[in-house]
Amino acid sequence: MRRIALVYGMIKRTLPFICLFLSAVRGEAQIQVDLKFKRLQYIAYEPVVATLGITNLAGRDVDLHDADGQSWFGFEVTGSESQPIPPIPRDSAQPPLQIKAGQKVTQRINLTPLYPVQDFGAYHVRAHIYFADLGKFFYSGSKVFEVTDARPIWQKTVGIPDGVSAPGSVRTYSLLTNRFPDHTSLYVRVQDKDNGTVYATYSLGRTIAFEEPQAEIDRANQLHVLHCAAPRAWAYSRIGLNGELLAHSSFMETKTRPRLFHAADGEVAVRGGMIEAPAAQTAGEKAPKLSERPTGMPKDDQ
Repeated sequence: MRRIALVYGMIKRTLPFICLFLSAVRGEAQIQVDLKFKRLQYIAYEPVVATLGITNLAGRDVDLHDADGQSWFGFEVTGSESQPIPPIPRDSAQPPLQIKAGQKVTQRINLTPLYPVQDFGAYHVRAHIYFADLGKFFYSGSKVFEVTDARPIWQKTVGIPDGVSAPGSVRTYSLLTNRFPDHTSLYVRVQDKDNGTVYATYSLGRTIAFEEPQAEIDRANQLHVLHCAAPRAWAYSRIGLNGELLAHSSFMETKTRPRLFHAADGEVAVRGGMIEAPAAQTAGEKAPKLSERPTGMPKDDQ
């Protein structure tokens, strides 16, 4: 009987700790946070889009919202030397999000306008979700991406025509190529070198390395680019002074090869080949809004 009493007393003393432990484990699993990047390597100033997955394991609907001076979601970013990278100050608040019980919500977030990640090197990123009901943070695993620059192959500086809504007085268009493990991509960059502002950097698509892209400036000082995307397949793009992708279409070689034609009146058009349906601009290739673009040049470019 004495032994039974001792065992009962031990269980009675440890039961609250066991319950607390189980409650903590259950609490840790209430919101699951997953973070992914499409690839490891990005070009300086290119949109770095993180895919954030949030799974509600609380057993009830949850409302994620800013509270207690905390945004309901954020990132912890560190540089190649483990230095913390602070976010770029922004006035806009993140709208609240409701997640049904058992539901997974996926959001795609461009880090480029949120954090100064344009300098060359490796960056480690961890996402966190603040659950105001518990006053608690839930974290994803840490992911890494690298920022580098591409090989410049063409560049031209132009003025801002009268009547055009664009800051500054000049723009420099650059075409660059970057080699990935399984393909080469062609990039465009639009910047004002006088004040160090980069308005846009994004991919125009895959390119065949041995075919030099064609580039022409029209009378409105917009850039026209025609490049070989695959055997007998060509991609045409028109880029504005603020980095906007104004047009994008595909051409196939027929009896003639597509080429850019610069008319006497300053207009630029594609001659030859056969046009296909306009290519859809993917979210990853979309140029960010002017207000979202970071300022300053990569340190190695200065």
